[in-house]
Amino acid sequence: NLMTKEVTLTGNDVSIKLDYFVEEYVDHVVAGIVGSLRGTGEIRDLELTVEDENTVRIHLNGEDVSLKPFPVLIIRQTLAGLVKTPKGVDGPLRTLRVTLKH
Repeated sequence: NLMTKEVTLTGNDVSIKLDYFVEEYVDHVVAGIVGSLRGTGEIRDLELTVEDENTVRIHLNGEDVSLKPFPVLIIRQTLAGLVKTPKGVDGPLRTLRVTLKH
């Protein structure tokens, strides 16, 4: 059977519409980031939240993933470049949330 995949992106609590290319791109970039962290495994359910310059939270398969300062910096900068000015989000991007369900 075919697996259903769901990718969502919100900025400042506003849902950002994704076309197929962007959805696949976000999925691969975020899955690659999380897969490169120690102690992570298969992604079934992931929520990655960037809140400010020092806060990145990853909730993977029901568990919080602990992050040191350097990965926080890399993740934040990567995602900030990925969604510089998303359509439909007013003002500066204060929060960004990516969810993946595989």
